[in-house]
Amino acid sequence: WYQRRVHGARKGHKPSQIGVRLRDSNGIPQVSAITGKKILRVLKAQGLAPKLPEDLYYMIMKAVSLRKHLERNRKDKDAKFRLILIESRIHRVSRYYRKAKKLPPAWKYESATAAALVQ
Repeated sequence: WYQRRVHGARKGHKPSQIGVRLRDSNGIPQVSAITGKKILRVLKAQGLAPKLPEDLYYMIMKAVSLRKHLERNRKDKDAKFRLILIESRIHRVSRYYRKAKKLPPAWKYESATAAALVQ
């Protein structure tokens, strides 16, 4: 199962997806209980950790999909409001990650280039 984790990361799966797969198919409830390390730390040791933290990645994906929705439905006021909330959350979380040195100090979220970040 150890190789499966690394293989899943090479395929582009996120750490939480690897954990769900191990739980569902192999019956491993907590990887850290067996190895003493969390999945992300094992992937970092192998050099397979994702460039963006997972929560930030999914927030950016949500903002990109909401922006795409707003291009088609310009009058959707609620979606516009939710996009503002999501993007403010992205800015707040990215500020935390820059301080924690998980992102480069010059990293900045821009809505125009966000789609390229989550490709």
